[in-house]
Amino acid sequence: MRVITIANQKGGCAKTTTVVNIAACLAEINLRVLVIDLDPQANASQWLDTDESKGGSVEIFRSQQKIDDLIQSTGVEGVDLIPASQELAQIEKLLAGELSVETILKRRIHKMSSKEYDFVLIDTPPTLGLLTLNALAVAKELLIPVTTHVMTLAGVAQLMNTVANVQELLNPDLRILGFIPSRVDLRTRHSQEVLESLIERFGDQVFKSTIRENVRLAEAPSYSESIIKYDKKSLAAQDYRSLAKEILHRAQ
Repeated sequence: MRVITIANQKGGCAKTTTVVNIAACLAEINLRVLVIDLDPQANASQWLDTDESKGGSVEIFRSQQKIDDLIQSTGVEGVDLIPASQELAQIEKLLAGELSVETILKRRIHKMSSKEYDFVLIDTPPTLGLLTLNALAVAKELLIPVTTHVMTLAGVAQLMNTVANVQELLNPDLRILGFIPSRVDLRTRHSQEVLESLIERFGDQVFKSTIRENVRLAEAPSYSESIIKYDKKSLAAQDYRSLAKEILHRAQ
């Protein structure tokens, strides 16, 4: 079971879009995927059209309820979800006075009895806080979506500092699976230059697959569908299928 956290400390980097569509592409080739939504905005949960009233990822932290009981099916065959809720925004207050709060998710996932999943994908909020630290502490692999905009590179630098600290203090097994260039528009010089800077700095850690800017990709969440269901022949669908194959080839 590969546990992959998708994170970037800057908002608008297509984290949720990456999580949902990679999950769908992996499921398309008959792999079982569990998505854990740790973002209080709950965009992945809304996209996958689940019922947050049945409990969700906040219960991982504030109760002893079995994590298996929090799992819901989604409209994507082969993809299950532990949904988020706005209550996650209060997680620091909920856990005030608790010990080892950065590793709660790690301890709970290790007790899961549902080991049939091939992948666990964790969506994170666009901030460095307790939720993101939990996601980094449990994962063996970190996937970093990066939009081709110069301000995004500053967010990457901050994240690299965080990763180094997590590796030293919480999770020495954490490694960077790769950087995903997202919302790429190679018709613009700026997009090309940022992509070149990313490759120059991180080399082979940058995926060869890129996610091109695509209006169909922006429309898909409104219909609670992944891009490969909403428009399976679109450029975005091709891009995410290519990325999913590359992830499989970068196995641990």
